[in-house]
Amino acid sequence: QVQLVESGGGLVQAGGSLRLSCAASGSIFGIKSIGWYRQAPGKERELVAIIIGGSTNYADYVKGRFTISRDNAKYTVYLQMNSLKPEDTAVYYCNFWTVTGAYWGQGTQVTVSS
Repeated sequence: QVQLVESGGGLVQAGGSLRLSCAASGSIFGIKSIGWYRQAPGKERELVAIIIGGSTNYADYVKGRFTISRDNAKYTVYLQMNSLKPEDTAVYYCNFWTVTGAYWGQGTQVTVSS
């Protein structure tokens, strides 16, 4: 079993920055991808950024503003979010997709005020 715990969310003014962290623990092997997703009220969960193999990909609406990275030694993944906009307000979830299944954290709230 894999456990994921996100942290780093909060309230920030437009134009500000936040850094989210996701710490993974448990039986982690055969990782296929690691990603950050978000879900705003009344909307479906959407992909923000993902690492597949050695490549990173971003949703168009965060390109140039967000950066995903990982610390392999700590099984931790980060999401650096700069130039935040009110439309970035959502609950952010990290996801590990492995050979044993897909795992989600509990989410961390990000609120950007205008």
